[in-house]
Amino acid sequence: MSILQDFKTIPEVYHYLTNEWPKRKETPAFQSKENGKYRDISYDEFGEKTKFFALGLAYLGIKRGDKVALVSENRPEWVYTDYGVLCLGAIDVPLYPILTADTLEFIINNSGSKAIVVSNKFQLNKILKIWDKCKTLKYTIVMNELEENDNPNVLTMDAVIEKGKEFEKSNPSHLEDNIKLNQKDDVCTIIYTSGTTGEPKGVVLTHNNILSNVKAAHQLFEISDKDTFLSFLPTCHIYERMAGYYTAMTGGSTISYAESIEKVAVNLQEIKPTIMTAVPRLFERMYSKIVKNVESQSAAKQKLFNWAIEVGKEFQLAKKSEGHVSIGLTAKHKLADKLVFSKLRARTGGNLRFFISGGAALARELAVFFEAAGILVLEGYGLTESSPLIAVNRPNDYKFGTVGKVCPGVEVKIAQDGEILAYGPNIMQGYYNNKKETEATLKDGWLHTGDLGVFDAEGFLHITDRKKHLFKTSGGKYVAPQPIESMFLTNKYIEQFVLIGDKRMFITALIVPDFEAIKEYADAHRIQYNDEKELVNLKQINELLDKEFASIQRNLSAFERVRKFTLLEKPFSIEDGELTPKLSVRRKVIEERYKDLIEDMYESLGG
Repeated sequence: MSILQDFKTIPEVYHYLTNEWPKRKETPAFQSKENGKYRDISYDEFGEKTKFFALGLAYLGIKRGDKVALVSENRPEWVYTDYGVLCLGAIDVPLYPILTADTLEFIINNSGSKAIVVSNKFQLNKILKIWDKCKTLKYTIVMNELEENDNPNVLTMDAVIEKGKEFEKSNPSHLEDNIKLNQKDDVCTIIYTSGTTGEPKGVVLTHNNILSNVKAAHQLFEISDKDTFLSFLPTCHIYERMAGYYTAMTGGSTISYAESIEKVAVNLQEIKPTIMTAVPRLFERMYSKIVKNVESQSAAKQKLFNWAIEVGKEFQLAKKSEGHVSIGLTAKHKLADKLVFSKLRARTGGNLRFFISGGAALARELAVFFEAAGILVLEGYGLTESSPLIAVNRPNDYKFGTVGKVCPGVEVKIAQDGEILAYGPNIMQGYYNNKKETEATLKDGWLHTGDLGVFDAEGFLHITDRKKHLFKTSGGKYVAPQPIESMFLTNKYIEQFVLIGDKRMFITALIVPDFEAIKEYADAHRIQYNDEKELVNLKQINELLDKEFASIQRNLSAFERVRKFTLLEKPFSIEDGELTPKLSVRRKVIEERYKDLIEDMYESLGG
């Protein structure tokens, strides 16, 4: 096991790393970009800022059991806040920075948060707008400096830290005393799931819920102070929080923060991480860029690239199925690696041991492609309600197209209707202040995931779809949209894709094209257009997609094939309510918003 110690609570992790860990002086805790350069943040700096921020919160009256909300992008101050709140025995309520003021108001009131920590003035303005409607909210703390502020209940993080230093003088053992009081079954956090419908639900997780998952991860993945994680997924989501933050720190690894999702490609080459958590969209974009770049090369270079990928696939297959590789194939693979694969790996920094993919289904073809190039992508599966990990592929035991085997300590069974049920120390306590939803989701301790799946003969779990997403055509055929959508999303001309067909005679789709790719195609073929709206309606562009469709869906059953599609001029977005913060499609919202276009598609084909 690679975990530094058998931690019982999250505050124990903080205490050990900042006081007892022998390597704390030589290993950076974090790396964050400041003034265009990455700066190391030591365990001493992390320890001091967290300690005095926690004591500053105590000065403001935050005590055991109080809720403190947190709205911020990934940055070291997120961690100082998290550990600071938890060390006091308080409970944090992490929130997505993209949430609207109305949603923030609902969550602050539902959780009864006493204070909220925000990253900047933009987030502060949302809180000021709703403050009078938030009956329990007493303080707002801003991570950034404020140019002007005359509200005594709005404080900067630095001001709270200074108050903590004063508080310590008369309460020297306050923090250590509270750290010792924490128990493994105490509530650690309430994480509000965005959901695809209805109001957010607060998932209640204890220290033991999360740490049982962290310990399972350490049993499966060897993680140490030699590892560097690049963090870009939101830490407010349990996936990144458990896998890319707590698991990293409990192994003594360094966490480096990406500047933004747009800068991930650049940051990968700057940081040269060894491990990274990600979502399928990152791999779809990487693949699309690689293909686009190859197609811009000469015919000879395209031939070389395609040859190398086939050699890579053959090499990996031989390694797994036969246990050894022939001398001839090994020689070809070395050449392919030198000429092609090494350049692809350089784009990830060159040191990457593996990616972990979660949050949505990863197309098998993508995983096979990257493995051929020597980039291992291991898919896992879980929910906020399971802290989140239920199953995951391991570095030496994986099967593409599956989410791996069940994690240590977790039990999984498949219900009669195909639903995945999970049981174990990682399963939530319930939804905060929501008995009805809790009883519907937790039955005899078993979490009803809402996902459909099957185990294969080797014990690998296959997710077939979301239970509520599965739809039935009017011809009586069941269609699982996710695997089909994943297939189409590997195409370089497609950015977003939503399958339509519930209670319909046949399948249609709404497509947001990759505008950069179709503009390049239009320019290369001298197709005239004035804007994106005109572009998506051009006959030549729709014919191009038609040809691509024929290739993509040739292996699908007739009832699964897309008969008609409509290209949209504008991407689905979180801001418009069409995507959840973790980029999952809100199908009901999209189907309602585009109902006229959908009806037009069916009417044109007599459906």
